[in-house]
Amino acid sequence: MLEIFYTSLLVVVALVITWFAFYVVYRLLHEDR
Repeated sequence: MLEIFYTSLLVVVALVITWFAFYVVYRLLHEDR
């Protein structure tokens, strides 16, 4: 049961990191100067 919890946690963290990286790149590319 604990292994399932850690796997889910790892997936959530990976999704958050991916979304954050995409958001940063999007902001850099669409920055109003």
